[in-house]
Amino acid sequence: MLAQKYFPGFSNKLIDVGENVKINTLIGGCGKEAILFLHGHPENYLTWRFVAPKLTTQYTVVLIDLRGYGFSTKPRGLADHSNYSKRTMANDAILVMAKLGFNKFHLVGHDRGARVCHRLILDHPEKVTSCTLMDILPTYDMYHDTNQEFATKYWHWFFYIQNNGLPEKLLAGNADFFIRFNLQLKIGPKARNNFSEDVLQEYINCFSNPMTVHGISEDYRASATIDLKYDLVDKDTIIQTPLLVLWGKDGVVGKIWDVLANWQKHAKNVTGFGVPECGHFVPEEQPEIVLKALKDFLQAHSFSA
Repeated sequence: MLAQKYFPGFSNKLIDVGENVKINTLIGGCGKEAILFLHGHPENYLTWRFVAPKLTTQYTVVLIDLRGYGFSTKPRGLADHSNYSKRTMANDAILVMAKLGFNKFHLVGHDRGARVCHRLILDHPEKVTSCTLMDILPTYDMYHDTNQEFATKYWHWFFYIQNNGLPEKLLAGNADFFIRFNLQLKIGPKARNNFSEDVLQEYINCFSNPMTVHGISEDYRASATIDLKYDLVDKDTIIQTPLLVLWGKDGVVGKIWDVLANWQKHAKNVTGFGVPECGHFVPEEQPEIVLKALKDFLQAHSFSA
């Protein structure tokens, strides 16, 4: 693990959330208010290496690897994929924070982690003071509005959901190629140097575990099945939690959709913007812009504000 290099002063724990699942957790800072960070595909806690350490003087900062990813447990998926639903992953996050002594916290997510955030604030709005979502729209909306451009750039959405172990078998042969191909496909050209070789190797090493590929496949299978059932029930629910939405101005999501307007249909209090010179990996490509926006948003929605 590269935790000591990129997150100096953070402690590292495996926190038991039940059913033989342990969540890899990093904790830093000592503030009364806590921020929980959730990463996306195909990464882990390292997504936040440029952002999270710079918030520890004011906040307790918590980073986790989602189940199936990184150094967290990777259970075998159930027939209905429910143990990889965003509801289950959200419950993992809540249990981790409760065991750390936080029953209410700020929430920040990118990509798959942001989808977990979305489900968490629908199921447990009382737990979240503010929520920052990076480079997503609701899963239901994105599947409903899929077009050729989206399907080409986000091909893995449709590949991972195939059954009978197809993605697991086909991705077992060359983790190095897949990680580099997938990241380079969606990183803006000016941010390539932000993905150093040691970080890429950490992502590759995690993805080399066959159970990681299985866990990730189950995450996507859940999104196309059981998650959509939950999302359909809540489709017209107006989120009350304050939202900051950020997206890469040069990325696929920002080019296809009006991100801010779409989230304003789903939530009462939404602010945000497209991050300039940025593709999909927003917190790694433009961390200074993200950090400034995040600090302002957190301060505006402080417990004492």
